[in-house]
Amino acid sequence: MRLDRFIAETTGMSRKDATKVLQRAEVTVDGAVQKKGAFKLPAQAVVKWNNEPLELVGPTYLMMHKPLGCVCANDDGLHLTVFSYINLPNKDKLHTVGRLDLDTSGLLLITDDGQWSHRITSPKQQCPKVYHAWLAEPVTENDITAFAQGLQLKGETTLTAPAVLEIINEREALVQVHEGRYHQVRRMFAAVGNKVEQLHREQVGALTLDTDLAPGEYRALSAEEVALFY
Repeated sequence: MRLDRFIAETTGMSRKDATKVLQRAEVTVDGAVQKKGAFKLPAQAVVKWNNEPLELVGPTYLMMHKPLGCVCANDDGLHLTVFSYINLPNKDKLHTVGRLDLDTSGLLLITDDGQWSHRITSPKQQCPKVYHAWLAEPVTENDITAFAQGLQLKGETTLTAPAVLEIINEREALVQVHEGRYHQVRRMFAAVGNKVEQLHREQVGALTLDTDLAPGEYRALSAEEVALFY
């Protein structure tokens, strides 16, 4: 990695400002002053700025309990975003792994690892997502069959992939889908003449929302949890 890029990524400063601190002889590599931004850092090199060591922070993997009323965007002129709840120095580099809409709560994954998030969101991976839905009308056994066979959504030309519908009680159900169509769960229930009044995502793949997390709270994933998607 170039030295100026390393400094920018470890301090949060711009590449231009990194060049300035180099020119001021404030940076050493293995004890020797280095002024060239294009200098290629050798493996295990010790870089210091004003005698303070700089270290690259590894990839970030977060689980958030997304609350209602915020959107999965880095910036939005109308609504609060999920990133307004995050207090990390690198949050401008983070992105959500897929999206939950304004009126959906629950498990949201956030990272700066594009390859990892792609493995979760890519249709080829068929990563299952489980939603808890509260309905306006009773859920029926016929709905279970319809979800399993695939549904024709309004404005779509192809049926949804088979989904698993599990009835909790008359107006509550769990839905497992493998796709990520726009407002898919809400539209699936609309296709069978019902309406979702509340929607909460409980699970992505084998990862379940931590019950200790209140809405708006988040925590880092463990190495074992990150490995679930590799």
